[in-house]
Amino acid sequence: MEYRYILASDMDFTLLMPGEDISEENSRAIRALMDNKVAFTIATGRSSFLVGKFAERLGLDVPLITGNGGALFDSRTREDIYSADFPEDKLRQVLGKVLKGNVNAALYSTTGIYFTPESTRRFFCEDYNRDVPDSKKAPLFDIDRDFLKQDKIPTFNKFLLIDPPEDLALELRSDPDLSIVSSGPSFYDIMAKGVSKGGALMRLCDILNIPRENSFAIGDSENDISMLDMAGNGIAMANADDITKKSASYITARCEEFGFAKAVYEYILPMVT
Repeated sequence: MEYRYILASDMDFTLLMPGEDISEENSRAIRALMDNKVAFTIATGRSSFLVGKFAERLGLDVPLITGNGGALFDSRTREDIYSADFPEDKLRQVLGKVLKGNVNAALYSTTGIYFTPESTRRFFCEDYNRDVPDSKKAPLFDIDRDFLKQDKIPTFNKFLLIDPPEDLALELRSDPDLSIVSSGPSFYDIMAKGVSKGGALMRLCDILNIPRENSFAIGDSENDISMLDMAGNGIAMANADDITKKSASYITARCEEFGFAKAVYEYILPMVT
């Protein structure tokens, strides 16, 4: 389908509550968008391997923004169109600090999701895998300090650190070669320099030949600010933090009050129809 507009939506606490499915109210709103030639894409901090079943249920036909802009993922072919991988020297440097510090972390790659020995994120990924066929399960791998002894290691486009030591968090935030945002309480998302949801949304607009000013974005957290700022129209959830709300031109209801659907019917559709 040829689209005239696009809406990029964050997942957790925006499109759905963590651990839940997309509500019928929000699913109907997405279908209404597509019926009116508004492309819909998910823009999430999650790995590419943790979004396919949602895209399939919604019948999405455009690439998804995953890893906080670290990748553009075609859920139909299960292939990454683009992956903003860390340079190997920077990857080894950061991973060495994460493993040495016994940090609770997960790493996202086009080959799968990798977990440090202290990671608590595996349960979330295993839960996703429970109701998808084997061919569509997220590949999960465990790593330890010996991982870095290999001559060649996989490429990665994102680190997720959960409640890292304060000194390490400050050190990483001061590194000019990294992009770091929060995707939730005590969650630190680390990508290569310049990577963001907003940048990926602009790239996707160009791929789909949609004018950048015809873009909408909706979210609730710090990792959504870039796309709210860069989109033609930014929308914040009522449950968003105050800094995120300042980047929005419209504030909708809370996630659990179907704020996504409210924004579609009361803000987006009147502008595009």
